[in-house]
Amino acid sequence: MTQITKNAAAKNAEDSSKKRMGPFVYLVASQLLSFAAGSMSFLLTPWIAIELTGQATTAGLIITLTSIPGLILSPVIGSIIDKYGRRRMAFAIEGMIALSSLAIAVMASTTVMNLAVFITLVVIRSAVGSGSPVARKALVPDTARVAKISLERANSIYEAVGAIGFATGPAVAAILITALGSFNTFYVVTAVALAAAVTAFLVRVHEHKEEHDDDIGRNPLQFAAQGFVILFKTPSVLVLMASITLLAVIYLPTEVVLLPKFYNENGNPQALGYLLGIMALFTTVGSLGFEWLSTRVSFPTLLRFAILGVGLSMLPMALLPADWLMLVFGAFLGLAWGPLPPLLNTVIQRKIPANKRGRVFGLEMTVWTAGPMISMTLTGIAVDNYGVAAVYPYLAWAVLGAGILVSVSKSIRDLATAEYN
Repeated sequence: MTQITKNAAAKNAEDSSKKRMGPFVYLVASQLLSFAAGSMSFLLTPWIAIELTGQATTAGLIITLTSIPGLILSPVIGSIIDKYGRRRMAFAIEGMIALSSLAIAVMASTTVMNLAVFITLVVIRSAVGSGSPVARKALVPDTARVAKISLERANSIYEAVGAIGFATGPAVAAILITALGSFNTFYVVTAVALAAAVTAFLVRVHEHKEEHDDDIGRNPLQFAAQGFVILFKTPSVLVLMASITLLAVIYLPTEVVLLPKFYNENGNPQALGYLLGIMALFTTVGSLGFEWLSTRVSFPTLLRFAILGVGLSMLPMALLPADWLMLVFGAFLGLAWGPLPPLLNTVIQRKIPANKRGRVFGLEMTVWTAGPMISMTLTGIAVDNYGVAAVYPYLAWAVLGAGILVSVSKSIRDLATAEYN
């Protein structure tokens, strides 16, 4: 019996077996913990950069530099995940994230930390951790199959739980910055990342592979390149990925550069943590609503709702109103953003063969990383020269404009081909 035949037999056995929720529960637990650790670092990295230099340009620069490893390695890591296993790599990558986070805390407590050393450490952390979400996303269909739930429901829960982790991380980090100091908070990040590795290790499920794998025998370069080939052969995935990347290029600098600069100048890390937390919390609500929405509106309509909602929510936030109003409009922004991740996951998982899924999710990570790199640096320069209040409205109107362009494009109709019937 060939390995492919054995894989098919194992899949058929799982399909006919009783419902098993354990693998899916462990996977979403790993997602929760990983996103909590990642969002703590998401707040800590620009905060420490501004703390060390006092300049928003530095925050934008350090985010750009830490994005470079992910840009280079994500397609390669996607290939490694496809070749060596989704669960195995999810565990290994989270373990390396824990070790690199520990290195930051230890170095800060034993030596004099400066910007160059900090950049080096966070770049290493970024390099080892860029494939963690890729491995977990590629595992969702396998765990959903044994849990006997639809991809829409699985991705709604999976992304909602991730958003809860992302909501929790900044608020916890903001409190810990005051209580422990910014660098000592990385000890907590280490513990959370280690817990994410353990829960990923506990996922026990057959990893489905296609019966006819045309990648067998390819050299490593050809193997990695198949991610690009199948992406351009799958219009529904290409259109959605391009749309979300366009949105991210303009939007992400507001969270990574503008808001940290604004709240740092006002000496109010708690307000930043609460804002990022409330945005992520309502992203959870939006993600959970994806399954319900997908049964009532088409995927193209859902995309239009989400991207226009993000732009419309940003306009009042760009005026930098009172903290409670920032929280209100941040909640609307999170609600609009929420359906986007499970929508993208579902389209990729439904349209891309299992054997190539890791490489396509790796490409998603690449374009998500590459897009905002230049915009974050330029935003930092603009903020240092003109101030947050002057720059924020331009970005808000740009996001709304990009949303309008995408929503009137005829090409998003291809998304309907990925809908479940």
